[in-house]
Amino acid sequence: MSLNIRPLLSSLKRNPTGALLVALQVAITLAVLVNAAWIVDQRIEKIEQPTGINTRDSFVLVVSGSSKKFNIAAAESSDLAYLRRLSGVASATVTSGIPLTGNGSDTGLYLHPDERGRVVEAGELSVDEQGLKTLGVSLISGRNFRPDEIEPYTPGTQAPPAEIIVTQALAQALFPHGNALGRTVYGSTPRTIIGIVSNFMGPQLGQDAYNTVITPTLPGQYGGYYLLVRTEPGERSTVLHIAKRHVGVAHHYGVVQYAQTLSSAKHQMHASNRNVAILLAIVTALMVAVCCLGIFGLTTFNVGSRTRQIGTHRALGARQRDVVAHFLVEGALVLGSGAILGSVLALLIGSWLSAHYALPRLNVAYLLAGIIALTAVGELAAWQPARRAARIPPSVATRTV
Repeated sequence: MSLNIRPLLSSLKRNPTGALLVALQVAITLAVLVNAAWIVDQRIEKIEQPTGINTRDSFVLVVSGSSKKFNIAAAESSDLAYLRRLSGVASATVTSGIPLTGNGSDTGLYLHPDERGRVVEAGELSVDEQGLKTLGVSLISGRNFRPDEIEPYTPGTQAPPAEIIVTQALAQALFPHGNALGRTVYGSTPRTIIGIVSNFMGPQLGQDAYNTVITPTLPGQYGGYYLLVRTEPGERSTVLHIAKRHVGVAHHYGVVQYAQTLSSAKHQMHASNRNVAILLAIVTALMVAVCCLGIFGLTTFNVGSRTRQIGTHRALGARQRDVVAHFLVEGALVLGSGAILGSVLALLIGSWLSAHYALPRLNVAYLLAGIIALTAVGELAAWQPARRAARIPPSVATRTV
């Protein structure tokens, strides 16, 4: 049986509607497959991004006042003293937000006074002298806060502290061509960078999650505070139960709103990425399956409508593998047409996603891999009906009306 392209095209022209619909289905499936795989890869990359802090052994207690009589400063002091004496606690601090949750404040830092020039957005986390140890981050350069530099909570508006510690990512964003240590940045007031620590995800998440500024201030402006505790390995559950029970009854006008481990905060932080990845994978798998059914159906229809033609070619000496090759090449032509259209569509969709959702440009390697994968799956879908056609005896085929 001849496998010249012209006879194959002539065969497809006799019933162009089915071939065109399947080619269009292939194009749409390819465009969705490639961009979905690219998006899933970006989501997985975010899930695997290191937090930079000790999530396995850490938890947070959220304490708030139930009355204006709640003495926040005294409560913070007594809670820290209790927690630091508690067996199994490695360190504890009071913070203004919860890392990895989006629960906290942010700030804008400028390189020039009066909030002029380029601004760098950063999450802000206030801690005391045990903050770095509790977070589990390491000091790269400079120094930690001294106990006498920690500004206690006082009712009313507190002025921003004059000295801050920043993450390495924030230091690089502020001073990409120089050392940030000892430099002054500006917001409402000048602030001097006295230390640079390893990158960690602060309370504000997003594209610049590692941009975090640490301040030596005990919080309380909003009627409560967060107790961040890091335990000895394997002690978190026990310490959490004991600490929650004690702090919950230690203050007349204060309550523990809830407790949360940082590992659960990390899990919740990636919930949307995980859900999007799973949903896209399921939808894409279903589209590929439907596309394969379309190719299978088209090949089956062509085999059924050409039974007599197949028998004639068999009688003239065509081998079974020639029949199989005929339908596989015919399927490849449909797949190829769909792949060309799908490639253009995939690039257009990728460009649109990049422009509207700040996604990186579609990697062409994903497009090539998508074409190869869809072609292979499509040919497998055409394989079974092609083999069934090849097994038709010439004597039976030629008698079929």
